[in-house]
Amino acid sequence: MHDGEKGRLDKVLAQLLQDHSRSQLQKWIAKGLVKVNGKEVADKYKVQPGDQISVTPAKPHKISLDPENIPLDIVYEDDDLLVVNKPQGMVVHPAPGHPDHTLVNALLYHCPLSTINGEFRPGIVHRIDKDTSGLLMVAKNDQAHRSLASQLKAKTTKREYVALVHGVIKTDHGTIDAPLGRSKRDRKKQAIVTDGRHAVTHFQVLKRYRHYTLVSCHLETGRTHQIRVHMASIGHPLAGDPLYGPRKTLPGNGQYLHARLLGFKHPRTGKEMLFTAPLPDWFQKMLDHLNATDSVE
Repeated sequence: MHDGEKGRLDKVLAQLLQDHSRSQLQKWIAKGLVKVNGKEVADKYKVQPGDQISVTPAKPHKISLDPENIPLDIVYEDDDLLVVNKPQGMVVHPAPGHPDHTLVNALLYHCPLSTINGEFRPGIVHRIDKDTSGLLMVAKNDQAHRSLASQLKAKTTKREYVALVHGVIKTDHGTIDAPLGRSKRDRKKQAIVTDGRHAVTHFQVLKRYRHYTLVSCHLETGRTHQIRVHMASIGHPLAGDPLYGPRKTLPGNGQYLHARLLGFKHPRTGKEMLFTAPLPDWFQKMLDHLNATDSVE
């Protein structure tokens, strides 16, 4: 029902239905889900006083979790857990915008998983970002899941990443201790916020180039985007990072970040397990390129 606004239909609807974005409303208009005086109209239709507007919202797309036959790089597997080397570009579990083709879809095709983390995150004890490659532990049963999760909480797991960052870091090593939470300015981003969750990253310089530095990062905590935000906060954002990096950066499909080492105690035997995964080809090729073109020597 219209109550006096004038102007383009999509603009008027955006004022009346503030929970929905204008682009979403434009899609509804294009699909014929919005009628004015009982008729379908274009989004640029000029609303007149007295017009009757009816909106039939689109039904949300239901995510169903289906096993998918996607190849996996399994580094280790037994009856309780797997360690997977995730490729860059693969999302870990289904979420809005990524309903399928995730690591979880691939894992479900391969084996049963724990049920603790809910319907869409079976087996997933911790995550790495879509464009971060490397090692991830996955629980096959609830007992293993509880053990691995408690080790993460107690900070007894070992997790080391390799990152290529902008600029030359002068010190050989350092620690960034800064709380992280959702950015107040951009909901897609994490940021350092005073009331955020405790987050600590230790870094060590592996190699300096003229314009970049290769570092290893050891995580004490595993917050969303932790390394990406922490390194950016000290003036050394990750190369290739579309969210926290500079506009002019190295080509590629996202941040140059690889989870190369993962260590934990086996949930059943208590044995110390340690796994490493070499840098993927796309990362190594960039380092070879920098060795040839941006070398300090």
